[in-house]
Amino acid sequence: MGGWAIWITGLPGSGKSTVADAVVRRLHRQHIRTQLLSVDMVRKVLTPNPTYSEEERTMVYRALVLLAHLLTQNKANVIIDATANRRRYRDWARKRIRRFGEVYLKCPLQVCMKREGTRKERFGAPSRIYLKGQTGASKTVPGVGVAYEKPLSPEVTLDTSRLDADECADRVVRFIYEKFRPRGSRSGER
Repeated sequence: MGGWAIWITGLPGSGKSTVADAVVRRLHRQHIRTQLLSVDMVRKVLTPNPTYSEEERTMVYRALVLLAHLLTQNKANVIIDATANRRRYRDWARKRIRRFGEVYLKCPLQVCMKREGTRKERFGAPSRIYLKGQTGASKTVPGVGVAYEKPLSPEVTLDTSRLDADECADRVVRFIYEKFRPRGSRSGER
């Protein structure tokens, strides 16, 4: 049996990277080896000077899905941290990865904008993207310049304007145990 993949999606500033990091740390403490795949890490390799065009996004998300697919084929567990503003990007993963789940971090745009406006560059994500979108410096910001297509049937939906990162991470880990029944490295399976 291969590994599994969870895609954490939501608007920029919804808490994806913070929740993804917390989920991975919890799983590691339980001896469940898990690889975090961040679209920002992949983008830095594929497009060091990103334009965020539709063509570029398609290329980056195809590469991200391929990496996740290959890792799960080799029995690795994967947490994908990526906005993936088009539903089709996440659907590609659902079609390719047999053991897959989607986690939607629901958060009002105004809350996301406020959070993102005060954060420092962290987890490789660019900062102040909403300001760039509002001033016209960028026309490709999900939720402002381009649409964010929220999931139609995510396995988990969490309102990050009401739940903190720890509560969200606990619920994602609970879902992983319920759906995939992972066992820690002490029992021989990862």
